Formats: sequence, C-alpha cells, structure tokens
Amino acid sequence: MTPKASVRADAAVIALVGIAHATSHLFHLLLPPLFPLLMPDFGFGYTEAGFLMTVFFAISGVGQAFAGIVVDRYGARRVLMAGVSLLAASGIALSVAVNYSMLLLAVALAGMGNSVFHPADFSLLNKKVSPARLGYAFSVHGLSGNLGWAIGATISGMALAWAGWRVAGVAAALVALCSVAALQMARSLLDDDVAKVGAGVTATGTTFAFLGAPAIWLAFTFFLLITAAFGGLQSFSAPVLGGLYGLSAAAGVAALTGYLLGSAAGMVVGGFVAVRVHAHDRTVGAALIAAAIFASTLASGLPPAWSVIPLMVGIGIGVGLAGPSRDLLVRRVATDSIAGGNASPAFGRVYGFVYSGLDVGLALGPLAFGALLDAGGRNGVLPGVALLQVLAVLTVLTMGRKVSPPPLKAP
Repeated sequence: MTPKASVRADAAVIALVGIAHATSHLFHLLLPPLFPLLMPDFGFGYTEAGFLMTVFFAISGVGQAFAGIVVDRYGARRVLMAGVSLLAASGIALSVAVNYSMLLLAVALAGMGNSVFHPADFSLLNKKVSPARLGYAFSVHGLSGNLGWAIGATISGMALAWAGWRVAGVAAALVALCSVAALQMARSLLDDDVAKVGAGVTATGTTFAFLGAPAIWLAFTFFLLITAAFGGLQSFSAPVLGGLYGLSAAAGVAALTGYLLGSAAGMVVGGFVAVRVHAHDRTVGAALIAAAIFASTLASGLPPAWSVIPLMVGIGIGVGLAGPSRDLLVRRVATDSIAGGNASPAFGRVYGFVYSGLDVGLALGPLAFGALLDAGGRNGVLPGVALLQVLAVLTVLTMGRKVSPPPLKAP
C-alpha cells in the first residue's frame, strides 16, 4: 500500500469508528436532559432518574467484559454493527414507552448496545490504523464521543422546547440506523480477519490470564473514578449550579454544553500532545489536576455567576486534554498484559475489561449523586467531583510506573 493510500485507509477507518462512537455517546446524554419531562409524566424522583442511568451503565459494564471476548472470537465489525442496531431498538422503545418499566427496557437495550463499543472500537483502531497515527486516532475517537454527546443534548433540547420526548427517541433511532448503514457499506474496509481472530486461545485460564497484571486493575480503577465524577456532573450539573449560583435551567444546560465543548477542544489538542509527549501518565495527571482545581473553585460558590460557564469549560478542557494520552497509556497496559503484544488477537478482552470500569463509574456516579441531591446534599456534588478526579490522578501515576516505555514516535 502506498503512503497516500495508507493515509486514506487510516482516515476512513478512523472516521467510521468515530461515527459509531458518536452514536453510542448520543444515547449517554439522551435521557438526562429529558428528566424534567419524564419525571412528572411517569411520577418518579431524582433517585429513580439516577437509577435509570445506573441500569444503562451497569448492563453496559458487565456486557463490555463479555463483548471483548466475543470481539476476539468473531471480529470487531460484526459486534460493532450489532451494538449500533441495539441502540436503534432502544430509541424506538423509548418513543413508545408508557410507564417506568418500559423506560427501564429502553435503557437496558441501550446498555447492551453500548457495551460493545470500547472493545470493538479499540480493536479496530489498533489493527487497522498505523501505529504512528494512533494518537490522532484516539483523539478523533474521543472527539467523536463528545460530538455524540452534543447531538444527544441537541435532540433532547429540541424535545424540551417543542417536540416532546417521544420524538427524541425516534430521532435517536434514526441516527443509529444511519450509522448501521455506514458500517455496512464499509464492511470490506473494516473486516478484521475473522478467521484469524477466531483462532485465538480459548482456554478459560489463558483467556483471563491478563487479570493477573496489576496495571490492568489500576486502569479499571482509573476509569471507575474519573467517570463516576463525570457521571454526577453530566446528570445533575443543572440543578447543582442552579442552587449554588441561581442559574436558570437554560443557563445550567449552557454550562454543561460549555463543558462538552471545552472537552472537545481539549481532545483536539490532546491528540497532538499524546504523539509528542511520551510521558502519558504525567500528561493525564497534570490535565486532571487542572480540572480538579476548576471544579473545586466552582464548588466553593465564591466566583460570580458569570464565571460558571468559563469554569465548566476549563474542567472540560482538562478532561479532554487527558483523553488521547490516557488511551495510549491503556494501549501500553494492554500490550504489556497479553501474550504476543501488538500481534495478539486478544485486544478485545483486555479493552473490554479495562473500559468496563468506565461503565461501572457511570453507573455508580449518577445513583450516588442523585441520592445525595434527594437527601439535601446539593453542595457536596462538586467537591465530590473534585475528590474523585484527584484520586484518579494518583491511580494513573501509579499505573504509569508499572508499564513499559512507549514505543511510538511522532510521524
């Protein structure tokens, strides 16, 4: 393959995986903005609202560990298409829901669909994209997730304004079906050699041998901590900021949007940083410490109301900047922990387990912070977010000391 053809092929794979990732993140942020409509219609409170998100991420987290094994055996493209199809079914289920139980069904379908993305996405990127471009690939991957959040928030915002929450479910389902169509049309480009993948080691002891590596558990814990913080911020920033600073619901949503835009900008810069600064653990640590400082400042309630959006943007930039370096660090954890390193067919199971920590954090965060809000502890949410970020920094710095030096060089 010529260099130009290689660049085009890499770009196409990155774009297609990014489209799928954006679709999954759309469903992360579809329901929370709709809670003001759903709660009175179905008669539930913040704890029940948090439980919906807990169901989503609990199913996704458990499913993700198993999805990684399925990816290794049957290939990432097929598993990815099945996941996006389940998301489409979830949107349809939401649109026809008539009670809380049907809402639970909708989020359960979405959780099953969401479970496949990290093992399938990262398996495809590691196998199909040139190693020297992986930093940029992970940057685009993270950025596409933020784009998906923005699309989800936009769909929900339109529903809040005039369309109604049933239309939001239909719109989300249509986006997922378009994503399925794109993956189907590009199936030859994304084919990851199923016959070779299926020849991987299947003995139970060998399949899960990577769990003996301490760095694997540190990576899992890191994702649990950082996403528990994000889960609380994403789900309940509007009521928390409204209580602390007297912001309207619209201003609270604008602050969350500022966070997402800041995170997207940080992802873009973080891609260039990741391929040039090889101390990935230190990059992640510095970026998250900055985010924690902004969160602590916001939690104090001392800044003027006009500064809320800039501070939320600052938190987002710190979290986004850490993303690509974080993913390259996890790649080093994966290649250190499986036989054969880069040549191993076992990327799926490693990524599936490690990134299931992300779903566990997103499951526990909304439930814990929702219960805190119902108990009248609104002022404890932002300090809790900052504390979780600091604990995540300590975890990632420890993880960085347990993996081999990065082999990648800037192109």
